[in-house]
Amino acid sequence: MHDVYLECGKKRTFAGSLDWPGWCRPGPNEAEALAALLAYGPRYGSVLAGTRLGFVAPKGLSHLTVVERLPGTATTDFGAPGVPPTVDHDRSCDAVTLKRFEKILRAGWRAFDETVNAARGKKLSTGPRGGGRSLDGIVKHVIDAEAAYLSAVGWKVPRAAARAEQLAANREAILEALKASAAGQIPAQGPRGGARWSARYFARRVTWHVIAHAWEIQRRTSLHA
Repeated sequence: MHDVYLECGKKRTFAGSLDWPGWCRPGPNEAEALAALLAYGPRYGSVLAGTRLGFVAPKGLSHLTVVERLPGTATTDFGAPGVPPTVDHDRSCDAVTLKRFEKILRAGWRAFDETVNAARGKKLSTGPRGGGRSLDGIVKHVIDAEAAYLSAVGWKVPRAAARAEQLAANREAILEALKASAAGQIPAQGPRGGARWSARYFARRVTWHVIAHAWEIQRRTSLHA
């Protein structure tokens, strides 16, 4: 069984696993979001292949248990999960959990890099109106988003001259920030009083974002059915 939370906006709903950061899919309503989460279970399992973390994709919707429903925001309707489940409010994070998050993050980055490399020279399909980022545009977007996530958790964003160097610098900073946040070394409030992300939610958002774009590239280049 997998415990799942739903983030329900007016136009879009996200279904996400509580225990497996990055396994999160949207749909226009609860039923379709859950169906999408189920459908992507095997693909999430492929991302984690070799980690020995023990993920087992569910065989049917009966293996998904909705334990929390959260009201969505404009961010939800725009196309990104933006509301932390209750379990992520806990700012404590033991060494075992931290190590697990690190393994999932690294697996997500590896899947993204492999997908980007496989897509080089291929044409990415576009939407009915011709929309959609280029491959390099997706990589730049991931870099920019990870910088925003670092700021959200309360960590300094690194600066590098080249794109590949920036991607590597971001990842190193993410792992450092995750450790610092998990150890309680980052204040829960920013200098202007805004709440910072917990280590748990930080790991959830970073992993979701990079895996989601790996899957986008696969879909748009027919690297996966």
